[in-house]
Amino acid sequence: MLRANYHTHTVFCDGDNTAQEMVDRALELGFLHLGFSGHMDEEINMDWPAYQTEVARLRERHAGRLDILCGVELDTLYDPSCCPGAEYVIGSTHYLDVQVEGHSRAIDYSAEVSQRICDECFGGDWYAMCRSYFELEASVYDRTHCTFVGHFDLIARFNDQMHAFDEEDPRYQGPALEAMEHLVRQGVPFEINCGAHNRGRKEELYPRRSLLRALHDFGGQILINSDAHQADCLNGSFDVAVERAIACGFTHAIVLAHDAHDAVEQRLVPLDTL
Repeated sequence: MLRANYHTHTVFCDGDNTAQEMVDRALELGFLHLGFSGHMDEEINMDWPAYQTEVARLRERHAGRLDILCGVELDTLYDPSCCPGAEYVIGSTHYLDVQVEGHSRAIDYSAEVSQRICDECFGGDWYAMCRSYFELEASVYDRTHCTFVGHFDLIARFNDQMHAFDEEDPRYQGPALEAMEHLVRQGVPFEINCGAHNRGRKEELYPRRSLLRALHDFGGQILINSDAHQADCLNGSFDVAVERAIACGFTHAIVLAHDAHDAVEQRLVPLDTL
């Protein structure tokens, strides 16, 4: 079993459990590493000093039992200076670079909001909206200097219920693959994000299988994360992610850990041992 997760949310942002409760669950599962990654974006801004203080307290309290890391999920359109001292950064695109009035511009807020964004800003053309999303996603490393890319194809968050576009259509795949290849060339890994799957919202993980195969063919590297907003989901769908990663050609996944000098390093673990 994979005994690490780096995409973890708590009551400091939009999670349901405290950081201590997440640690307790990680210990129950036999985790070796746990990374906290609270949101910093235009709608969810944590009390960053309080968050850092609590994560540091937990790290000290559980030293020798669980390696705890203080990370952040930083939105592509948000200011990186908001999270000084973050030990790692998840670069995620939740918001489109458009102007809307009276509602969120987050593409994962609700199906209704996504449709309104598409209608108001893209004339109802979902493929144009997807292209805009992936063009912005391609800039996530330049804007955030992220450690890894979060839920790469989040634009498809509600597509299982809306059927608004075909995720295998060249009009969707083309911009997605262009963004992916660009980011791989920049050397940034991608997470396999289990969040929508482990909450029963999507059949596919992020990235979907066709994109995950392309990521392998481009020479990309992966982490596996649950995107846990509840303690019960801390290792949710890890078995599915490992199976799909292997099926798409991957042999190893990255884990993050403190080294002997207290710096965060990337280590490779063989998928066939998980």
